[in-house]
Amino acid sequence: MTNDHHLVIGYGNTLRRDDGVGQIVAMEVQEWGCCGVRSHSLHQLTPELAEPLASVDGAIFVDAYPISDVSPEKALVQVISLQSGDADTVPCGHHCDPRSLLALAQALYGHSPAAWLVTIPAVDFEFGETLSPIAQQGVTDALIHIHRLLAIPGESPPRLSSGCTEMGV
Repeated sequence: MTNDHHLVIGYGNTLRRDDGVGQIVAMEVQEWGCCGVRSHSLHQLTPELAEPLASVDGAIFVDAYPISDVSPEKALVQVISLQSGDADTVPCGHHCDPRSLLALAQALYGHSPAAWLVTIPAVDFEFGETLSPIAQQGVTDALIHIHRLLAIPGESPPRLSSGCTEMGV
């Protein structure tokens, strides 16, 4: 076990506008500098993440989800509790989903952390590095949810660092 109790994994393609929100959130969490929290910003989930997942108590995966209805009641950040899938039935090839990574961590290392998937609404997947207003708001909301999931004592919810809505942070 490491000194890190939680792992935040943000993933997506930063060159496809809103698809990169997961990485932006993970980079922002890293900037908080919270003791016991590690953060990874990745293009995709790969089997190599099973080892660090097995060494933490909690994991938070952050990704974009496409929406077509941009009404405020539909464009909400979602927090979904995850359970590891059955390692024999959940494939994990060159890239994985969160449940298959949890199952792989359990199968290989005997431990799968408590885990959540934070999904951020996204509407623009064209080439580019800026976020839509919906995804920008989603970043802010996701950070508040993650702060609550991490239950960081004595700290108020974080503020965004300047420029965090741009991919190049």
